[in-house]
Amino acid sequence: MMLVPALAPTARAAAPLSINIESHQVINDLSRATGIKPAHELTLSVANIGHWDDATLVAALRTAADILAQCRIRIAHAELLRVAVAPKHRDFDTPRSRELARALALPKPTLYFAAGTRQVPAFDAEAIGRGNSRTRPELRDTVWIARGARDPGLVVAHELAHVLMDSGEHDRTPGNLMAEATSPHHTQLTAGQCARISATGVRNGLLQPSVD
Repeated sequence: MMLVPALAPTARAAAPLSINIESHQVINDLSRATGIKPAHELTLSVANIGHWDDATLVAALRTAADILAQCRIRIAHAELLRVAVAPKHRDFDTPRSRELARALALPKPTLYFAAGTRQVPAFDAEAIGRGNSRTRPELRDTVWIARGARDPGLVVAHELAHVLMDSGEHDRTPGNLMAEATSPHHTQLTAGQCARISATGVRNGLLQPSVD
């Protein structure tokens, strides 16, 4: 009698990711009057998965809008979602964050305000554009910010600029927003940076012509 090796039991299908949208808020025109006529508009999806305070989140978006206005970019619309997920999906962690982004399927660019990060090395925030998402396409054009990040408005502006430029480059020019470390004294963007943000953002479908 010939013995046949037993077949391994069929793997169970992965349990579906449990997601509950607890609240939904739409904010129009986050940019305050600057005297600069906008050339392009930015629409954001914002997922609060880390129990951030809503007021802190909105204040950060307004600060980022004020900074990006120097490049004639207006944040015209932001859709804020408070999302309840299992604790293991509240931190930025590439495998689990890919699952979450795939399940939510929010319009890009998307900001995720997370509880923390499990990445190594650990950063307060990470931007994922086209160039660094080839092996994780679900995370393309997203920003992940850990709760407790210093100067969240500056962080949002800095990381959005990385996504819009599709570049991880930093700038050592005094006062430049793209310095490696964020600071209230680092808020300026050069004409060249603004041109790259606009050109690349439009090419990648993340910026639209202003209707004003």
